[in-house]
Amino acid sequence: MKKLELHPDRLFSSDPAQRALARALYATVKDLPIVSPHGHTDPRWYADNEPFGNASALFITPDHYVFRMLYSQGVRLEDLGIPRRDGSRVEQDPRKIWRSFASHYHVFRGTPTRIWLDHAFHEVFGDRLFDRINECLALPAFRPRALFERFNIEVIATTESPLDPLVHHAKLRDSGWKGRVVTAYRPDPVVDPEFEGFRANVTRLGEITGEDTTAWQGYLAAHRQRRAFFKTMGATSTDHGHPTALTCDLTARESEVLFAKVLTGAASSGDAEVFRGQMLTEMARMSLDDALVMQIHPGSFRNHNPVILERFGRDHGADIPTRTDYVRALKPLLDRFGNERSLTLILFTLDESVYARELAPLAGHYPILRLGPPWWFHDSPEGMLRFRAQATETAGFYNTVGFNDDTRAFLSIPARHDVARRIDCRFLAQLVAEHRVEEDEAFELAPELAYGLAKRAYRL
Repeated sequence: MKKLELHPDRLFSSDPAQRALARALYATVKDLPIVSPHGHTDPRWYADNEPFGNASALFITPDHYVFRMLYSQGVRLEDLGIPRRDGSRVEQDPRKIWRSFASHYHVFRGTPTRIWLDHAFHEVFGDRLFDRINECLALPAFRPRALFERFNIEVIATTESPLDPLVHHAKLRDSGWKGRVVTAYRPDPVVDPEFEGFRANVTRLGEITGEDTTAWQGYLAAHRQRRAFFKTMGATSTDHGHPTALTCDLTARESEVLFAKVLTGAASSGDAEVFRGQMLTEMARMSLDDALVMQIHPGSFRNHNPVILERFGRDHGADIPTRTDYVRALKPLLDRFGNERSLTLILFTLDESVYARELAPLAGHYPILRLGPPWWFHDSPEGMLRFRAQATETAGFYNTVGFNDDTRAFLSIPARHDVARRIDCRFLAQLVAEHRVEEDEAFELAPELAYGLAKRAYRL
């Protein structure tokens, strides 16, 4: 097996002058703490601080970037240990799962997943062999809290439903450990009428809060109560994963009628879309009161493969980007709150065609708007360069929020931040070479993009 090596100039320009400047810029940011303001790692890892089970359970089974690619090559999810909804038997032998992964490792060539995996194997374990990784995982230095500190993570945000009791966050708060792990409020299960179990979820929300969630005002009060509880567990943000960016501004009476309709289960898909849009506006109104930063992650056709949804449930690698409108979709919310200076709304997209046409002009005008970094399918070297090239000339750097990794794969976090820091340094070096910014400005911008913008945007 060829020795695993990482080139020190990876992802920098091939132009010698630009590469030298990128290298110098990168030297100033590579060791900055990691601010990870939005993601999906499991808070149980940090609360319990138990050893990770094995290499397969760490790298393959929880990471949809990995298993969706393997599935595309004909590998059954059952053979990767992915549990089925019906509880039927799947592959339990982690060594067999790893062998399947290893035999297909070549299919990741040229992908960001390959960059992240190589980084983790090289920097964290010094190897990519199953047995060597497992030996490391048995050591105290490879437990979650030790890795958190080794990765120089200053703060990480997980993402939970309003129905989550946040017991792991409470355990962390009371543990005395200095690592900072906060939650984020993700209300999709109780604001999306098309979410599986929506009506039961709303009933449960009422049981948790003691509010009458069969009534519109009681339902809103329940959200306010849960948001306040999430803040006690460190939350500084909310997150909304809607199919589109539609917002609405209905009257109170119209909202009451619509809410009653969605609770009956008689709402059409159009009604569901309007309700989600109204709830974005309601969440913005609440953020004015409690200062939680809003994030909208629209434009994913979720669970596109019905066979995977039926067999394995939601969020198993079958989500596909769609075209997304922002200019018209956001106008009701912006008409109401767009000029507020105390509200922050961070926009993400899976539709790269809107960078220059819609997102950059919107963020370059409205005080509440900031642009999130390239997300999901575009969290890649080329995706980051496309974003910077298309958004910067209209929105500038300071209407963006740096980088966040948005991942379930804990060991990929330092790799993802390293890629973002290298690409931003490459982009800044190009601007200097083209005399579009001065060199001293590039050295001021590099730490902002790597650290400062995210920390301020998310009020961390």
